[in-house]
Amino acid sequence: MGKYKTLLFDVDDTLLDFDLAENAALTRLFEQENITVTPAMLVRYRELNEAMWRAFERGEVTKNVLHNTRFSNFFKEYGIDIDGEHFEAGFQKYLQEAHYFVEGAYDVIAQLAKDYDLYVVSNGKTTTQNKRLIDADLAKYFKGIFISEQTGYQKPMIEFFDYVFTRIDGLDKNKTLIVGDSLTSDIKGGLRAGIDTCWFNIRDIDNTSDIQPHYEIKKLNELHMLLENKKILASI
Repeated sequence: MGKYKTLLFDVDDTLLDFDLAENAALTRLFEQENITVTPAMLVRYRELNEAMWRAFERGEVTKNVLHNTRFSNFFKEYGIDIDGEHFEAGFQKYLQEAHYFVEGAYDVIAQLAKDYDLYVVSNGKTTTQNKRLIDADLAKYFKGIFISEQTGYQKPMIEFFDYVFTRIDGLDKNKTLIVGDSLTSDIKGGLRAGIDTCWFNIRDIDNTSDIQPHYEIKKLNELHMLLENKKILASI
C-alpha cells in the first residue's frame, strides 16, 4: 500500500455510467408520457440540466428546485406545459433501475476494498444512489455512503466534506484521496477540504480551468499503479 488509507469515490461517471443510465431513464419516461423528444431537444435538455447542476454546486439553487423544475423549464421552451414534480418522480424511478458500470469499476472497487477504506461521496439523490449501488452489488464494499441530500450540503462546499470527515473514525486527511470525474465538484471540493485529488478524466478532455488536480487518470484501473506509487500521472 502507498501513502493513502481512505479513498472517497464519486458515483456518476466514476463508478456508474450516468449517460447510459440517463438515456435509458429518459427514454422510458418520455414513452410513459407519450411525448416525442428529438435528438436536438435532448441536447438542449442536457445543457439546461448541466447549468442547473453547476448552479446547485455554487449554492444558487436547492436540490428540490433543481429536481422539480428542470423538466418544466425544459418543456416550457417548446411551449409544452407539464408537471415538473410528476416528471421528476418518473425519471428518478427509472433512473434507480439503471446501473451500468463504468469500464472496470466493479473489479477495481472489489480489489481496492481489500486494502483501503472506501467511501462514497455523491451529489445525487439519496434513494436513487443507494438503490443503484445496492443493485450493482457495489454498496457492500463501502464503509460509508454520503449523499448531499442527507448531509444538507453538496460538493464542492467545505461543509459537505466536514460532515463526511467527522463521521469517519480516525480519518487522516494526509492519507485521504478523492476520485471523481467532475473538476467543479469532486476536485474543487477536495482541494478546498485539504485532501489529495484524482481527476478521472473519463471523457479525455482538456482541462482549461484553473482547477488543478493532484493526479489525473483516464481509465479507472490506472488507480492501482497510482496508489502503489509506481506511476504519478499528473501532479501540481
